[in-house]
Amino acid sequence: MRLSFYALIAVLLFSVSCKKQEKEVADLILINGNIYTVDDSKPQAEALAISGDRILRVGSNSEIEALRGPETEVMDLEGQFVMPGFIEGHGHFSGLGQSLMYLNFLKSKSWNEIVQAVAEKAKTAKPGEWIIGRGWHQEKWTEPLDQNVLGYPYHDALSAVSPNNPVLLRHASGHGLMANAKAMELAGVTAETPNPSGGEIVRDSRGKAIGVFEERAMGVINQAFQEYLKTQSEEDRKNEWLKGIELAQEECLKKGVTSFQDAGSSFEEIDRYKALAETGQLNLRLWVMIRHSYDVMKEKLGGFPWINLGNHFLTVRGIKSELDGALGSFGAWLLAPYSDKKDFVGQNTTPVEEVARIATLAMEHDLQLCVHCIGDRANQEVLNVFEKEFQSHPEKKDLRWRIEHAQHLDTSDIPRFKQLGVIASMQAIHCTSDAPFVVKRLGPDRARYGAYPWRALLDAGAVVTNGTDTPVEDVDPIESLYATVTRKRPDSGQEFFPEQAMSRKEAIYSYTMACAYSAFEENDKGSLAPGKLADLIIVSKDLLNCTDEEILESEILLTMVGGQVKFKK
Repeated sequence: MRLSFYALIAVLLFSVSCKKQEKEVADLILINGNIYTVDDSKPQAEALAISGDRILRVGSNSEIEALRGPETEVMDLEGQFVMPGFIEGHGHFSGLGQSLMYLNFLKSKSWNEIVQAVAEKAKTAKPGEWIIGRGWHQEKWTEPLDQNVLGYPYHDALSAVSPNNPVLLRHASGHGLMANAKAMELAGVTAETPNPSGGEIVRDSRGKAIGVFEERAMGVINQAFQEYLKTQSEEDRKNEWLKGIELAQEECLKKGVTSFQDAGSSFEEIDRYKALAETGQLNLRLWVMIRHSYDVMKEKLGGFPWINLGNHFLTVRGIKSELDGALGSFGAWLLAPYSDKKDFVGQNTTPVEEVARIATLAMEHDLQLCVHCIGDRANQEVLNVFEKEFQSHPEKKDLRWRIEHAQHLDTSDIPRFKQLGVIASMQAIHCTSDAPFVVKRLGPDRARYGAYPWRALLDAGAVVTNGTDTPVEDVDPIESLYATVTRKRPDSGQEFFPEQAMSRKEAIYSYTMACAYSAFEENDKGSLAPGKLADLIIVSKDLLNCTDEEILESEILLTMVGGQVKFKK
């Protein structure tokens, strides 16, 4: 009996020893690379190994070659720069898709150019079909207007080229729109139509509506457009949406974006994303905020948050709200009046009380609250709402609630981000994109010390993330990264208070680990480390060490999500 016992022990020990000696084998190894991991424990490496959809090991060529098996695929990087995939920290995914299907004016330099594009579209538009576009910004045109109100054009030229088709052109910020006469007719806009709370129908000195609708006033035109959409079948509307999602995925992947934080989707869209994730139709990872009023959400949040559906391709764990509009359309809610619109402090688009009620909902359902704030007054009010809610629930820690944009801050509020643990979810490209008009709107002192103050926030210990707010800006992280480290416009060379710039390491961190942290995903994303998802990109330039000018010359050569190549140039 004793001999049998010892024999059994010996067999077990031999079995364990054999298992220990079994060689770890990678499915894919990348060798001879210049790999920047964004992992403090091993920031630089030559090679890495992937098993399934995860990183197996990071290290030297010899260390990783040891993991090669007979079926292992080998990719020779030939010295190319590798880093974690970019995480878009704040964008609008379906909005990006729509912008790729409709007229896009992000690069337009004049009102006449926009009118001509609409004229061409009107030639082929069906009777009654709405002509949709987005991306115009009156502050970025190089040709003067014959007549304007606050820099906005009159609708007359637009109405002349499209008399029978309603036209809806959204401002680049998404916080204003231009409508032609036909669209206003369908919306029932007259000289007597009042301004809604939190919005303005822009009129000239005679009271004539010039065609521009700011903030909540956009609802007047949007309602008419929604009535038009109801004439289409549900299947047609869904297919149009799916077409946009496919285009958005392609656009992100070719620009190195492997994860996308969607800043506000409806329950209907979220259910569609779930179906795509669970059937393997998402090629990049989505992290989504729910966007509805308190009354709509209060009975529908059971079951949320959703975490890592479809093998880590969909998470829904945030609520999106907003307190003001955009600076370019005079919608940012300020503590003091605009320098170029005296006695006007912007728009409080959602009552503070409503945001406070949504904060309570978020706390009850363990969801992150993410609130759009541009102006210093809006940021201050939301910090107050957050602080009050946190004080009411001292037992809840590490909530990582976010202020989306945090563009213009009163300097006294900057330390509060760290003190409260609030994340500044910012978009560097807004700084250089808006640079031509920020001083005009805010004056030199507010612009210098409180506009896009990344350096001040970082120095105060806050977490600052990066992104583009696409389709407000191009989803391209390279352009935004350049803005992060230079605060310089590539077209004119105009610098916007460069003392607030980030270092290269800080900039890359803001687009990778900071975004992962802001979504509670730092254990799966944001750096190239063993056990993390194999989401990475190969870039034509060394973004850590190349010149500033070479950043803009950089190209994405390959994008990998979960160890699978999703884009190759």
